[in-house]
Amino acid sequence: MTSTLRPHDLIWLNARDALEETTESWVDDVWHTGLPVVVRRDVDEAGRIPVGVRGMKRCQRAAGWVNPDAVTRVCTPESLVDPQAMLRSPFISQPPVQVALLLSQQAWPWIWGITGSTGYALATGIPVIHASSDLDLLIRAPQALSREVLEKWQQQLTDGLCRADTQVETPYGAFALNEWLRDGRALLKTSQGPRLVSDPWSREE
Repeated sequence: MTSTLRPHDLIWLNARDALEETTESWVDDVWHTGLPVVVRRDVDEAGRIPVGVRGMKRCQRAAGWVNPDAVTRVCTPESLVDPQAMLRSPFISQPPVQVALLLSQQAWPWIWGITGSTGYALATGIPVIHASSDLDLLIRAPQALSREVLEKWQQQLTDGLCRADTQVETPYGAFALNEWLRDGRALLKTSQGPRLVSDPWSREE
């Protein structure tokens, strides 16, 4: 189950003490095994999974580590792109979900998903979004994508009901779509740290 985990996947754990090395004191009061943690981008020599913990407040974010055998369930960002599920969601009236629903009703030449607070809310039913929340999106891009179609996607978000940000995931890391479209360069987030690139699909630059 854990061999294909990727950043932004939500995972549920089998025990409270499965979450290791968190330094924020609020985690002990807020987090329990009924809540998922999110896979983040990092590397551990012992093979543990790097995760982040979300609290109910925007300022409550903590990093930790998890052993793979503690994972009981996985929810990927792309599994949340289900128009019928969004229509049934208690958050359907919220602008981020409205924008995601609109995108889900169109055909795109890539796999995409919902991350951030909107993804967390859709996956858990916990009200961590409100009318002014952002929408965070992820596009899976194992091969280079057409700039023209990416601009069409970005244009829909620019004219949308809320602020929306898209991360494009390549084999070498992830970059912010709006930054790359605007500047022709972007910071590629990798497990070894960020690097500035103009071609996010190139191993070396």
